[in-house]
Amino acid sequence: MSEVSFEQLLNEEGSLNQIRTGAVVKGTVIGVKENEISLNIGYKADGIVTKQEYTNDSTVDLTEVVHVGDEMEVKVLKVNDGDGQVVLSYKRLAQDRSSKKLEEAFENHEVLTAKVTQVLTGGLSVIVDGIRIFIPASLVSDGFERDLNKYADQEIEFVIIEFNPRRRRIIGDRKQILVERKEAMKKELFERIEEGMIVEGTVKNLTDFGAFIDLGGADGLLHISEMSWGRIESPKKVFKVGDQVEAFIKEIKGEKIALSMKFPDKNPWLNAEEKYAAGSIVTGKVARMTDFGAFVELEPGVDALLHVSQISRDHVDKPSDVLSVGQEVTAKVVDFNPDDKKISLSIKQMETEEAPEEAEEE
Repeated sequence: MSEVSFEQLLNEEGSLNQIRTGAVVKGTVIGVKENEISLNIGYKADGIVTKQEYTNDSTVDLTEVVHVGDEMEVKVLKVNDGDGQVVLSYKRLAQDRSSKKLEEAFENHEVLTAKVTQVLTGGLSVIVDGIRIFIPASLVSDGFERDLNKYADQEIEFVIIEFNPRRRRIIGDRKQILVERKEAMKKELFERIEEGMIVEGTVKNLTDFGAFIDLGGADGLLHISEMSWGRIESPKKVFKVGDQVEAFIKEIKGEKIALSMKFPDKNPWLNAEEKYAAGSIVTGKVARMTDFGAFVELEPGVDALLHVSQISRDHVDKPSDVLSVGQEVTAKVVDFNPDDKKISLSIKQMETEEAPEEAEEE
């Protein structure tokens, strides 16, 4: 029997003290089978890492991912499995370290990024370093989300707002990030905009009375009456969600922004006095009718009144008896009032003046 030095006994005892349940040890791979890894961990017995303690992926072949000579850090599960071997886990050590990272992220309010692995009835599930995090539907967005399936396989940002690994309860929050960023963008937007400024935005929502334009931090309302110098029947006939819009800020009142596309330099009344001077013969389309006359659109934003008494030399009871909306008519401008922006037309006068000329020709 060979003699053992006192120093060797001390080293062996130190090694024995280090190999305990829960300890983290380093080892060198000395053998690999399809479902098992053997490690030299500097102990009187070798360590074993089963496939189940290496990965959650049952399709993995250990001989393809681990090789003799590789160094690994593992966690001790049992010092003796009954056969004199040390039971080790590579997977649980990775989970412990991942859990520690998530705990630090929770404490530091760190923004994490992960891919959505599962869309559930009540929210989204993401995996960070092998640990599942649940994001409730109410915390996915800053607005109501009818269908969460659009997030499937998408990478999203979130913060951890609850960390309880013992109960396997780790809750993420994406809404908080969106709200904070929008508030920052809103502050920046209101610091730089002013009335009269031309801005660009994206159509976010359409209603019967107008369109809400996303200006990047806040929405502006483009009222139907401010969409054009002409007449707009419905915003939905002019825009669709996602359209890019250029408008100017008409008014800022608190956090409300009123927009307009009726640019002053495009006002059709600027040169209307020249185009529609009294005595001019003009052509337009019937835009709408009342019992007392028809309003004729000469161009977008410029309407003229064709009174019922001026529709024809013959007696007309109602404009709708002889005219229809959309019909093109030619008439004479008999009055132009630039102050009130009123133009009066007459077909009757034009026909009366043309009658003697026709008689002479005959």
